[in-house]
Amino acid sequence: MSASATVFAILIALLLGAMIPGPSFVLVARNSISLSRSDGLSTALGMGVGGIFFGGIALAGLYTLLVAVEWLYIALKIAGGLYLMYIASKIWRGAAQPIAMDSPDAANGRSAKKSFWIGLTTQLSNPKTAIWYGSIFAALLPQHPPVWCYFVLPPLVFAVEAGWYTFVALCFSSRHPREVYLRAKKWIDRIAAGAIAALGLRLIFAAKKAGI
Repeated sequence: MSASATVFAILIALLLGAMIPGPSFVLVARNSISLSRSDGLSTALGMGVGGIFFGGIALAGLYTLLVAVEWLYIALKIAGGLYLMYIASKIWRGAAQPIAMDSPDAANGRSAKKSFWIGLTTQLSNPKTAIWYGSIFAALLPQHPPVWCYFVLPPLVFAVEAGWYTFVALCFSSRHPREVYLRAKKWIDRIAAGAIAALGLRLIFAAKKAGI
């Protein structure tokens, strides 16, 4: 397989991985519906930057390191699970609070920045994403790839991650989904919080099982 074909295969695999519903999808969809389109797009941008980070460390051989150092992988799982449960608790506590639809532009700017950081930290807190990236790169990238791959792959990874979640944000920030959300905010938020918490608990239990 040529280097170009390898890069294309990696990008397709990463896109398929991003399309699997998980905490990133839930957060982008929720922020797009409950806050604003700019918040959803900012969250998507955070996911894309997180993709650059994972792509870079995958190129540097993170997968090999995590396989060799089992306790590091377990620690990453536990830390990621705890962070997801923290995000879930914040969403749950705010489920019953009404949304102010007439916020000033400055507040919207601060909200978009916060959404970006939540998107980025949520992406970085998921060790399954790190393992997915690492395994895809380890399986498809040759042992000594051409130098241009190190420069081309990170921005292409960003385009895949940010592009997919931008699509999600645009879909969920349209008028009809927003009206549905406002009518059932309390329960939708609690369902989203429950889904994220379940993913966090799954990571923690998987880490405990791996440590036995």
